[in-house]
Amino acid sequence: MISLYTAATPNGHKVSIALEELGLPYQLEVLDLASGAQKQPAFLAINPNGRIPAIVDHEADDFAVFESGACLIYLAEKTGQLMPVDVKGRSLVMQWLMFQMGGIGPMMGQANVFFRYFPEKIPAVIDRYQGESKRLFRVLDERLKDHEFLAGDYSIADIANWAWVRTHRWSGVDVDDLPHLKRWRDAIRARPAVARGIEQPPSRIDLGRDGDVAAKRFSEEARKLVEMGRDTQPLAQHKGSAP
Repeated sequence: MISLYTAATPNGHKVSIALEELGLPYQLEVLDLASGAQKQPAFLAINPNGRIPAIVDHEADDFAVFESGACLIYLAEKTGQLMPVDVKGRSLVMQWLMFQMGGIGPMMGQANVFFRYFPEKIPAVIDRYQGESKRLFRVLDERLKDHEFLAGDYSIADIANWAWVRTHRWSGVDVDDLPHLKRWRDAIRARPAVARGIEQPPSRIDLGRDGDVAAKRFSEEARKLVEMGRDTQPLAQHKGSAP
């Protein structure tokens, strides 16, 4: 059994999707990020960085893993699935996983903070992060022009990137001119395990409706945290609380 400490964010959904795809039994431990649950001593003992997601593998002497990418790698290597075992194949998956960890996630996360949550609208900053997110989307689109998935067969690289790309509207980034990215996005969304994974836990807001009352309330709550001077990184992650 694996305990998954998580919330309805892109990074959190990466791991729940992987667990569903792998068919591993797991117990969901949902943290209320707005309350600061991720900063409490009990969770810091699992992840010293105070971020979700994290997992504890109770079949391996309660071994704890933090950082979403590290969780994906651990689960893939534990099961021998969603990542090739040959050196080149594994490297290709790792390259596209690191692309998400170092680019897609941070850029979209900051776009969310300044586009959705920050009390002051700073056009140059918003343009910077939305523009860089779109540039990275173009890289994915070009890759997917001649490849069904990012690194050969469907893998943790696809899961990691998809969990963020699916929330592009919340970041204010359009993908209508990226046909290959849209094809890939829709194909992965149709996978039954993916559909189950993004409901663990379910999202609180609906990306498809900017005027949705819940979305407005969510943005207001996040904005208050920014104004209070709290750490904004959970907010960058929290934006993924959308289907």
